[in-house]
Amino acid sequence: MSTTVERTRASDRAYATLLEEIQSGELAPGAVLAEVEQAARLGVSRTPLREALQQLSAAGLVEQQSPRVTVVTGIDADDIRALFEIRRALEESAARLAAVRGEAALFAALASEFAEAGASLDIEAGRDNYYALIARFDRAVDSAVDNGYIAAALRTVRTHLVRVRRLSRDNPTRLIASVSEHRLIAEALAERDGDLAAHATHVHLRNALTSILESLPSDSEGQS
Repeated sequence: MSTTVERTRASDRAYATLLEEIQSGELAPGAVLAEVEQAARLGVSRTPLREALQQLSAAGLVEQQSPRVTVVTGIDADDIRALFEIRRALEESAARLAAVRGEAALFAALASEFAEAGASLDIEAGRDNYYALIARFDRAVDSAVDNGYIAAALRTVRTHLVRVRRLSRDNPTRLIASVSEHRLIAEALAERDGDLAAHATHVHLRNALTSILESLPSDSEGQS
């Protein structure tokens, strides 16, 4: 195995670990990622660590404060609003395309799964399963749209969305509403009704944004 391949794999491992820790909140906004300490903690040399940090920086998840110190970026109300602006544009367009190009039977099956998902949201495993179902639904939409540019843009949005979704994960009222909203979108896709799918997506994203903003600490409003 060449040194380059070994370094790439080490970089990929470091990136995957840091990404999961940032998205889960284990590495909170403002957390310092010093090169020496992080390389030792992750069991990699400093070169693959730097490559991992560069990937995270390109995604806007970390920022460099000095040549050897990087910090996890914050996410405030303005960031979330901006994220949802691009998310609405992409997901509503994707819904219209998926209604025409997708497999009706697949979305009908997903709609049935969403109809059953609400019964177990009161336990952690049920919430985990629900978010896994959303991920499968997103992949089904991406596959149906079959547009690499839209898919790449949505991947970037979803990288940040994982952090934002944590804010409403433990809101039972919002989770139940979200299940119903996803079911309506899936049903519209199964019926090949692009206008209804786009409208249902718009309503879902509006409600999600409202709920997330309401869950933010008051001192985060308007900060950047």
